[in-house]
Amino acid sequence: FLYCSLFPEDHLFSRDTLIWLWVAEGFAVRKQHSTPEDVADRYLRELIQRNMLDVVENDDLGRASSCKMHDLVRDLALSIAKEEKFGFSNDYGTMIEMERDVRRLSSCGWENNDVLKLKFPRLRTLVSLRAMSPSTYMLSSILSESNYLTVLELQDSEITEVPESIGNLFNLRYIGLRRTKVKTLPQSVEKLSNLHTLDIKQTKIEKLPKGIAKVKKLRHLIADRYADETQSRFQYFVGMQAPKNLSNMEELQTLETVQASKDLAEQLSKLLKLRRVWIDNISYTDCAKLFATLSNMQLLSSLLISARNENEALCFEELRPKSKELHKLIIRGQWAKQTLDYPIFRYHGTQLNYLALSWCYLGEDMLGILSSRLENLTCLRLNNIHGTKTLVLDAKAFPRLKMLELMHMPDVNQIKIMNGALPVIEGLYIVSLSGVESVPPGIETLRTLKKLWLLNLHKNFKADWIEREMQQKMQHVPELHM
Repeated sequence: FLYCSLFPEDHLFSRDTLIWLWVAEGFAVRKQHSTPEDVADRYLRELIQRNMLDVVENDDLGRASSCKMHDLVRDLALSIAKEEKFGFSNDYGTMIEMERDVRRLSSCGWENNDVLKLKFPRLRTLVSLRAMSPSTYMLSSILSESNYLTVLELQDSEITEVPESIGNLFNLRYIGLRRTKVKTLPQSVEKLSNLHTLDIKQTKIEKLPKGIAKVKKLRHLIADRYADETQSRFQYFVGMQAPKNLSNMEELQTLETVQASKDLAEQLSKLLKLRRVWIDNISYTDCAKLFATLSNMQLLSSLLISARNENEALCFEELRPKSKELHKLIIRGQWAKQTLDYPIFRYHGTQLNYLALSWCYLGEDMLGILSSRLENLTCLRLNNIHGTKTLVLDAKAFPRLKMLELMHMPDVNQIKIMNGALPVIEGLYIVSLSGVESVPPGIETLRTLKKLWLLNLHKNFKADWIEREMQQKMQHVPELHM
């Protein structure tokens, strides 16, 4: 509770990040058969149940995927944190007045001041979001004097490099550099033997340090970058080359994103604790061995598979997951024929809650086939799908689906929603279907809708909407964008 007050007012907490931070701090420890992450997840649910955190968005399992702290609750938490000397949240201007013995410090929006040298010898946690200066002088001065530092969170900051001295922080368990402008990590990172989480997602970093596999306690490695920030190209994000001796990192639970290679399947086969795996740059020849290895992961819960380009057809015949936990599947790229008849959909489909498909050819009646195989889906995203002109949601389609996203489907010119379809749908996003001229019949029967987006459709769509007086018929939808 007090920890959340360290972040700025109205800060949006990611569920994963908050859990990783609490584990790094030692607030959540292993209990019997529960991992520290499981314990932290229970703490998060308890804070939400007690109205100490507000849920902003839920994931496909109904868990809070993002949340925030109400301003009044944060003020209370800040006052308690200050009184108990738990930590301080300040802007840069007052940071020079901070007590030297501060243990946890949040200072967002730092500005440049190269002459200032700061010493916090007891500092355990440094949170600096959206720091405005690319200079590393101040960061270097803090790191050089803070031998007990456990958490370094610099998300969305302007910094471009990480000091070599970071390798001296023996106690460091969490490094957060997401969406910074950092281009490389120092080789000294390999000395961080207690590091649990390394988050370098959407940075400028192209290669992991050579010795990263020496960090054997690493549990969460999140490392990919945007090659196209508009996300319009197939390869809009790029994974990292898997480090040599990846198989030595036996504590890994999260591996996101690595590029496929000849020996990746063998390396992954030794990582028995993996729960979330994202792999890109997959070729047809990689499929059999790689998918067989993924199928043997007993704890696998989230899987992303991306082809090396939009024309590479992947074969999913060997993807036969043994894990009972796999609920999220993301596939990017072309499919071999008869893919929907393979075990991943025919026998494992009922376990999936989240499915995202993009850049593939599905053929006619794609929604009918998917609905019959994936009756427990709560979230379905279809992007750049080809092969059908009419999308039909029949009367029994997707009984548990809460979010449906249809994007960039140039062949589609008609959508039909039968009475009884999507009985619990909350979000419907129809975007960039330029062939759709008329309002989908039956859309007004979706009484549970909370969000409806109808964007970049045919130029005649709006006229049809007005003619059919849809604005009045859809008054029950709180958020409508056209």
